[in-house]
Amino acid sequence: MRLIHARPKATVIAMLVLLPALADAQQVCPSPTPVPPQVDPDSGATCHPSMCTPNLCARGDIAPLSSLAATRPLQDRLVLLDCSPHSIGPLQIFAEADPAAGGKSQLFQYYLLDSRSFQPSVLTTKIAGINDDPSTMRTSWGGNCNLSTLGAVRLALEPKPELPTDPDDPRAFIDIFTDIRGLFVINNESGWYEGWMISDLRVAPVGAADKHGHAPFGTITRDDLKLLAAMGGGNDATVGNFFTVDGNAPRFPSPSDHFPDRVTNLVPLQLSMGAYNSLQQSDAHNYWEFNYTTNWIHPAYELPFAGGFPDHRATEPADTYRDGELLRFASVVPGLGIGLNLDRRRAVLFGDNPDRPRDPDLFDSEVDAQREFRERFIPSALAREVVLSTFERLASFEPWEHDLTRRLDHAYKAAVALVDTNHDGIISAVEGDIDTKSSVCPQGDNTCLFLVPRQFDRFAVTREINDGFLAPRFAPSTRGWVLAGTIVTGFPVLQTSEGRDSDDR
Repeated sequence: MRLIHARPKATVIAMLVLLPALADAQQVCPSPTPVPPQVDPDSGATCHPSMCTPNLCARGDIAPLSSLAATRPLQDRLVLLDCSPHSIGPLQIFAEADPAAGGKSQLFQYYLLDSRSFQPSVLTTKIAGINDDPSTMRTSWGGNCNLSTLGAVRLALEPKPELPTDPDDPRAFIDIFTDIRGLFVINNESGWYEGWMISDLRVAPVGAADKHGHAPFGTITRDDLKLLAAMGGGNDATVGNFFTVDGNAPRFPSPSDHFPDRVTNLVPLQLSMGAYNSLQQSDAHNYWEFNYTTNWIHPAYELPFAGGFPDHRATEPADTYRDGELLRFASVVPGLGIGLNLDRRRAVLFGDNPDRPRDPDLFDSEVDAQREFRERFIPSALAREVVLSTFERLASFEPWEHDLTRRLDHAYKAAVALVDTNHDGIISAVEGDIDTKSSVCPQGDNTCLFLVPRQFDRFAVTREINDGFLAPRFAPSTRGWVLAGTIVTGFPVLQTSEGRDSDDR
């Protein structure tokens, strides 16, 4: 980062008070103004000025946002990002169908991100005695003279003729656009930032138990609900409530949290948006496609070794790090558990073969033998099935087992067995395809194996390092987070795109 000359001390103090507020001030179309140059709080130097992209407010994916009160905050955030220091402006949404035939992309959901809604860490701010000395290098945070870190995430449906136009249909194809200001580029140890859509577990609907006393897919039994109702303050007695591990009112992540003893009581399912890095001006941009081929979640067996999961009781503090268990086993060969790389036979059958490198995106083909069979993820609603059995099915799933880690392990194996027709411990592309015939879902195919976008009520961005795991760093805690935000949806769908994708498969 280049700085221009230092200002007199009195001027610096005045600007330190004024500029942070101006930097986050609402930017309004059609005439936004550049964010004022910020003053570095340590050196007193001033960063270079920024500029707004001419006519951004008239762009076909930006202009429609002003038509609804519900989407104007998104427009304001996007122009604020654009009027801040940046290498490129907010990602342009190109239509994935013929715009002339009504095929413009349809915005139906978004998230606004910041770094203020969860416990601070050295990834987001200064911590006394740890990274507060002026000589200490800033890593994730502090770009452009400590300009606050903000972002926006947009979800737009592709209205192709052969695809659903309802975003709540699991077969719909949806584009996700992430734009962030103020994340320093990651240089060392193959690091990256990663986005996560988060679906917080709800108290499941009640279904009729089968002859073995088990709950149907996606449900709990009346006996389960009775046990949940007796927990804590009774929050879990109501179907549809956010499930809480202590039965008390939901506590979302908060800046007053203190890991590991005072944290959220929610149970998150986290769907990866892929990895990305920052550009020269500390802005970051990412595109991801949400559909039944990508709507898959990391294997739950990684959680006990990721760093934020309690060993034995859901209400106990997470002690993975203190017990020396962090990343104790590798998770590189798919199957029903961790450390399968030590099984030589399995590592040959399902490891990353140099002659046929594993590619989880090799999902579709009319020749099943050419589809990927070494998937480590599992479909999102099947992942929900794992946590339902672990946390909510206290009567209908192994009522004798009270150890949280063992319940998670057994629940994962039971969920995979529902779909794993060849019994190799892996949900292959063929087995997990939404159109594959199944006796699990009432539709007769795999439709029920997938959550839909509006079920993901939160979004987070983490700072990752290469630990070999697919789960978020320190999952399910917020200790690896650099940004977070909550869902905005329910507004009338807006046609928001400009131009057409040249390869709109």
